[in-house]
Amino acid sequence: VLDSQYGMYVWPSAVVLAQYVWAHRQSLPGQRVLEIGAGVSLPGVVAAKCGARVVLSDGEELPRCLWSCRSSCRMNRLPHLPVLGLTWGRLSPQLLLLAPVDIILGSDVFFDPKDFEDILTTIYFLLEKNPHAQFWTTYQVRSADWSIEALLCKWKLQSSHVPLCSFGADKEHLASSSLPGRHTIEMMIISPAHSDGT
Repeated sequence: VLDSQYGMYVWPSAVVLAQYVWAHRQSLPGQRVLEIGAGVSLPGVVAAKCGARVVLSDGEELPRCLWSCRSSCRMNRLPHLPVLGLTWGRLSPQLLLLAPVDIILGSDVFFDPKDFEDILTTIYFLLEKNPHAQFWTTYQVRSADWSIEALLCKWKLQSSHVPLCSFGADKEHLASSSLPGRHTIEMMIISPAHSDGT
């Protein structure tokens, strides 16, 4: 734990996503993985330790988060892992020139509803370029009032819920936090919708 601000803290969602990555470690060697909004980069670091070819990214306007990504790489003996500044919703040269990906990781990126469309715009762009890729994402349930279903439909994406018990992440010590309040974590996989609209 480096700092209690956004990308400088290991949030419970990151621990749960890292558990999912670990549960799928045998399929990861050689897979091309991009972590968006990486911050401390726990899921991406675990993927790299499992043999995936990982690129970490966070907002180009967030130098402390990019520093945090690089620091995590150094501390975990992964000093050559690429770290890119990618801002959600922006078609930057870094995004346009990004090598193909198989898996996109994002823990707790669905935090502020004002960012949801920008996130899904970026995910749509990446999945259009990589139609067989999937976006593995975990998020903390903070409000019953928000949903991304309408945005998924708009961007021709589909989601499937992944029960935490299916990969051993339903244990209190994994999805808990010392922060005050309730910490319910959910996981879903987002992929391009089928041509029949499902």
